[in-house]
Amino acid sequence: MDISIREEKSMASEAAPRGVAIVTGARRGIGRAICIELAAAGFDVAVADVTSDEGGAETVKLVGERGRRARFYQVDISKTGSYGEFLSAVEADLGVVNCLVNNAGVQVTERGDLLDVSEESFDRLLDINLRGTFFLTQAVARRMADRKVSPQERAIVFITSANAHLVSPEKGPYCISKAGLSMASQQFALRLAEFGIHVYEIRPGLIRTDMTADVVERYSDGIESGALSAIRRWGQPEDIARGIATLVIGGIPFSTGDVYNIGGGMQVPRL
Repeated sequence: MDISIREEKSMASEAAPRGVAIVTGARRGIGRAICIELAAAGFDVAVADVTSDEGGAETVKLVGERGRRARFYQVDISKTGSYGEFLSAVEADLGVVNCLVNNAGVQVTERGDLLDVSEESFDRLLDINLRGTFFLTQAVARRMADRKVSPQERAIVFITSANAHLVSPEKGPYCISKAGLSMASQQFALRLAEFGIHVYEIRPGLIRTDMTADVVERYSDGIESGALSAIRRWGQPEDIARGIATLVIGGIPFSTGDVYNIGGGMQVPRL
């Protein structure tokens, strides 16, 4: 694991300090939007991503412009042996972690026939999207539980997908990984409730990011006509980020283990 020393800090945030949030897959897209929104809500942010490039540096800069501290950490969440060093570095640099947003994930490299899925493709999706996320959450949860109580809200967020329940056979391993992650979210919600740690699942619908760039033409007509989405536009990363910020600051306090669909209504069954 390579821990970068890039850091930004600017004027004090208007929001009350809320502790430290780790966001995985944070250098661009939904992850970057989450970092910015959490900073605006008062969090210092550990910007974690498998790739260290100008994208991570830009996310750190944007968090700093919201008046909060940020630091970039290059972490491959599929490598479980790196978690201890990573979490100790975050705590040494920024402080005690009281929020984890599991955003990191990958899509199938090529959409195709379910009957042609290779073991390599399947293992890659599960290692990152499910296995890595599960064990990173376990590592963070253990540290949170050891402290038993906290003066601040504590929360863990799993970002799954509408494909946790909507079937897309052309990207089978992705759907399976997200369905498994949905169950993991509920498992952690029950286990961590006694410590006052809230756990939430966010299911994004069709969000305009680099990951969906190859299906823009395929889905745009259905979105604009209302056939795919009741709200007739593509979702934006900020739509996801605002929902997460609302939850982790305690905006819906009598909730844990719940699923929040942020997809413009595409989850509503139709006849």
